[in-house]
Amino acid sequence: MIERYSREPMSGLWTEKARYEYWWKVEVAALSVRVDRGEVPSSALAKIQTAAAFTPEEINDVEAEVHHDIIAFLTVIANHVGPESRYIHMGLTSSDIVDTAFALQIKEATKLILDNISALRVILRRRAIEYKDTPSVGRTHGIHAEPTVFGLKFAQWEDEFARHETRLHECMERVLVGKLSGAVGNYGHTDPEMEETVMERLGLGVSAISTQVVSRDRHAEFLNNLALIASTIEKIAVEIRHLQRTEVGEAYEPFGKKQKGSSAMPHKRNPILCERLSGMARLIRGYAVTGLENIALWHERDTSHSSTERVIFPDACIALDYMMHILIRVLDGLDVRPQKMHDNLYATRGVLASEKVLHALIDKGWTREKSYATVQACAKAALEESIPFIEVLLKDGEVAAALPREILEALAVLEPRYEFIDKIYKRLSIIE
Repeated sequence: MIERYSREPMSGLWTEKARYEYWWKVEVAALSVRVDRGEVPSSALAKIQTAAAFTPEEINDVEAEVHHDIIAFLTVIANHVGPESRYIHMGLTSSDIVDTAFALQIKEATKLILDNISALRVILRRRAIEYKDTPSVGRTHGIHAEPTVFGLKFAQWEDEFARHETRLHECMERVLVGKLSGAVGNYGHTDPEMEETVMERLGLGVSAISTQVVSRDRHAEFLNNLALIASTIEKIAVEIRHLQRTEVGEAYEPFGKKQKGSSAMPHKRNPILCERLSGMARLIRGYAVTGLENIALWHERDTSHSSTERVIFPDACIALDYMMHILIRVLDGLDVRPQKMHDNLYATRGVLASEKVLHALIDKGWTREKSYATVQACAKAALEESIPFIEVLLKDGEVAAALPREILEALAVLEPRYEFIDKIYKRLSIIE
């Protein structure tokens, strides 16, 4: 079980230092292509790669004066490199570097998210198999409905994460693109061939058309995918929170031996991890909304998106990474109580057999309307008077004539149809 979360390596992708290193990777890739094309001497590239240096502190000092991050970055490097620095950033604009480097950061962050999804799917499949034959109460509107098996919860969650995995892979084809098309996107001082070669070396696709920036619908799609994942995490967290309620008591998130639940009430065992997940999902959905707002920019670009992206992308990726680690911990250590599930299954005096009795009466020739009204009245009496459902049914002469006690007793066995559970698991490839 994972006991403690480390922010590395996800947070390491989003530091100032990492951002500048990604910028430099793009600048060097562009330079190397110009060398191959005979536009820059190879000796200059060698000198640049040897002499180039920068620190966030140096860049911040210059940026405090020039109020432009890329210019500050280039100025610091030029101070270290000397005359050969004139070849750096040739024909490029700031967003050529920033947006292409941004794609590289997203690429690495996505790898970590996909790793987390894989880990979650392994746990969910294991727990789905573990509780495949464990009967429990199915609930709709929070009210007892029909018997089901507890393993189906894990199976459904695993299926949902499988879709998230697919969406992320599909999304990356659209998000992981760079551009070197210049100040307004028309290759005024570069050319498409150079752009394509640089992106190939960086392992990115090419934005087929761009303005000064890559269109932000791509980034909004990525953030919305993160929001979808966060919402599934919250869905699981809410379910566990309900299952942990005193009145239900069917499953509990992990609780350490020295853990305390309340400063005032020693008996408390609160679902604080799942509550934390519910709250953090709201943050990530908010970041997704900001990503949608960033799509509409003035003309070929403005910078209204830039300030928000410096916050929402690191925060969303780090927060989601944290949430997934917490969820792994919760699911791996989930304290499941099958006996309590059995008790809850029979807590409603057997009325969960109402649909089976309804169908049995219809099979005897009763109209659906008469069958429904009769079964509903008997179920109501059983619940209100705390009488076994079968006994109430047998007090009704017409029901007793149609369905003798031995038939009703067979119908009152609250077990799901396990053969169909197996079919669901086979559809999901959880079992063969």
